[in-house]
Amino acid sequence: MFSEENVQLLSDILHQEIFTALGETLIMTLVPTALSVLIGLPLGVMLVTGEERGIRPLPKVLMQAVNFVINMLRSVPFLILLVAAMPLSSLIMGTRLGVKGIIIPLTIAAFPFVARIVETSIREVDQGVVEAAQAMGASPMQIVTKVLIPEARPSLISNVTVALITIFSYGAMGGILGAGGIGAIAINYGYYRTRYLVMWVMVIIMVVLVQIFQTVGDRIAKRTDKRIR
Repeated sequence: MFSEENVQLLSDILHQEIFTALGETLIMTLVPTALSVLIGLPLGVMLVTGEERGIRPLPKVLMQAVNFVINMLRSVPFLILLVAAMPLSSLIMGTRLGVKGIIIPLTIAAFPFVARIVETSIREVDQGVVEAAQAMGASPMQIVTKVLIPEARPSLISNVTVALITIFSYGAMGGILGAGGIGAIAINYGYYRTRYLVMWVMVIIMVVLVQIFQTVGDRIAKRTDKRIR
């Protein structure tokens, strides 16, 4: 494992490819996370506010359809979803490969998860606060933007951090199909070529990145939590 050839290959990768791979990994993580929040946040809010006893009830058929789609997408293993979404990725992004090719599959895989964690966070808000806002004549939109989301902000940030780390792990698995990033180096150089030193160093780098993501997310969540000020 620590042969001169393996050490030299690792050195070449660290000097020539690691920064490009880090950039690709961050793009594959942050862009799908942002898109997933953009789609999943309103869906998660709708799952709470649109139910029968919610602040803005929606047709039961619509709510059932939304729940069905979310549950269906969440039940599909990521690698299968990745392959199935390739034609859509080719249509929207113009390619099925590389960083651009995996953004759409990652978003499709992640936004149902984000919708559910948003739903969970919104349900944690004290109903007394919502009722007080209603008694003051606040509209459903005002309750969502001024009460529900602000009150749930610490939980939302913590849960989005979990989603970001999940997307990060999905992106690493995407290296199997040529998505690029650190995962691709670990698989192509480390696993396929049995250069296990390279593979484990890439794993360590990914672990460090996850720790950074989690630490940053936890600190932001604590700063927005008025209960611990």
